[in-house]
Amino acid sequence: MQARFNAIWSEITPKLQQALLPYIGSDDFPAMLTTEQVESIKRNSGFDDHALAFALLPLAAACSIAPISHFYVGAVARGESGNLYFGANMEFPGVPLQQTVHAEQSAITHAWLHGEKKLASITINYSPCGHCRQFMNELNSGTQLEIHLPDRPPLTLADYLPEAFGPRDLADTPLLLDTVNHDHQLATHDNLVQAALDAANRSHAPYSQSHAGIALQDNQGKIYTGRYAENAAFNPSLPPLQAALIFMNMSGGDCQSIERAMLVEGENSQLSQWNATKSTLTALGCTKVERHTF
Repeated sequence: MQARFNAIWSEITPKLQQALLPYIGSDDFPAMLTTEQVESIKRNSGFDDHALAFALLPLAAACSIAPISHFYVGAVARGESGNLYFGANMEFPGVPLQQTVHAEQSAITHAWLHGEKKLASITINYSPCGHCRQFMNELNSGTQLEIHLPDRPPLTLADYLPEAFGPRDLADTPLLLDTVNHDHQLATHDNLVQAALDAANRSHAPYSQSHAGIALQDNQGKIYTGRYAENAAFNPSLPPLQAALIFMNMSGGDCQSIERAMLVEGENSQLSQWNATKSTLTALGCTKVERHTF
């Protein structure tokens, strides 16, 4: 079992521990459970979908990286596939607070990077802030997304974000988690460049068309990719680096073990991720940061 789960394992009931251990007991547990694993856990624990998501919140919150606030937030997103995806807040000392990742963003992005097509619900241990409510409004689930909080009745995003402004107020565009392929091309034999290009081609940037992706390689040679996720309200947009750091953290990787990073974006895009990417990675100890453009 990954060390980050040790301190809170005792909070899990013995029956649920037994049901979870075949999956969470592995060091390479990816902080997500497939629908088959979820069904097995439910049978062996007696929990239903909602009870299980609440019971998993301490494990999700254990993935939090919060050296500034010391406030640990966990989220569990349930895809329409039946898969469950953990998420947790992340903070990065030495860079502006705008680079922070919220737990809801983490769980949603984690699901997106695993190929989930639509979310049915998200369970959180604290009420979502306005930033996260707006971020969630970009999803193809719309305002019907179910939100579950401890000791409160289940509500929809429409209840938490009345009179919402979102993508449907603008052009007819793809929504977050919709399948896209922008088909940008680069001539390269570098696996890291190709991985970042693939991420850029699946990025969500319908307002600026500033498609961007990144690939991070750690000191064990593992590669983690991230895609830009734009928002109709602009400010809750999630940079590709943060998406990759979410995937790295959820996979059990160390965000301070990055040895090489590759950003791919459009040469003539209205926006550039380069300066923010470089400064955040420098704060994380990575100095080998490159940029390629299509």
